[in-house]
Amino acid sequence: MSETTPVGVPVCYRHPGRETHISCQRCGRPICPDCMASASVGFQCPECVKEGHRSVRQPKRFTGARIGFRALPVTISLIGVNVLVWLSIILTGGSGSRIADFFAIRLQGYCMTPDGGFAVPRSVCRASGYSWMPGVDDGAVWQLLTSTFTHVSIIHLAVNMLSLYMLGSFLEPIVGRLRFLVFYLISGVAGSVLVVWAATPAGSTVGASGAIFGLLGVLVVLFVRAGQSLSPLLPILLINAGITFFGPGISWQGHVGGFVGGLVVAGIFTQLRADRKAPLQWAALGGFTLVLLALVGVRMLVF
Repeated sequence: MSETTPVGVPVCYRHPGRETHISCQRCGRPICPDCMASASVGFQCPECVKEGHRSVRQPKRFTGARIGFRALPVTISLIGVNVLVWLSIILTGGSGSRIADFFAIRLQGYCMTPDGGFAVPRSVCRASGYSWMPGVDDGAVWQLLTSTFTHVSIIHLAVNMLSLYMLGSFLEPIVGRLRFLVFYLISGVAGSVLVVWAATPAGSTVGASGAIFGLLGVLVVLFVRAGQSLSPLLPILLINAGITFFGPGISWQGHVGGFVGGLVVAGIFTQLRADRKAPLQWAALGGFTLVLLALVGVRMLVF
């Protein structure tokens, strides 16, 4: 008896009985794990691999992604936003910039004074003639997202943007532009949620690391679902784990929260991947986002 799949479900062009959601990066035909071959960006079918060996390759950067905005519009745009936020911070005082204070995530707000600020009730701060810098606890929920686009140190920015470019070069063509953007944003929020719950209430956290660790989690799930060995990823995972838990000044909360968020969104993507399940996929992603926001609400109530 031959294998059958529901009508409308994408199947491998060489094995019609096998459902798949991965397409050849060059020709767009759906391919299953047995037919896919790892390419510099995404996967290719056997025919395109042969054709690629015979043709002249386009110029590529060291990560393998084609040069230009059209190849990776979401990845390049995210990098651009991060750089613009960093420039605005540098031009308005660097580590003392009000933009950095406004965008950074913290649970507890604080009073802005000439000597750096102190923790007092908001009413006392304003009665004393000082400005109040809000935290998530008193309504600054935008910090859940803006903090993931905020950097003060150029080294911090450079490392994160290089990581984003390398992961985006591989993931954006596979999952699609919109899903890649959604995965990045939800992972960033997931990292912020753990910061709100586990970091020092009066401390502030910035950086795209949570979202980037989320993309790493997405990559792990895709490798597993495609039947690929995780051996190539193990050194990267171990190095990042060491940096997360032993590196000075590192927000382990943002890293761990983002990574777990990436695992969840990738799990949703792979479990509900057929075209007929696309509405369920988006509903599940929306539901997970609501759960994250609800966790923030609970933290505000118990703080």
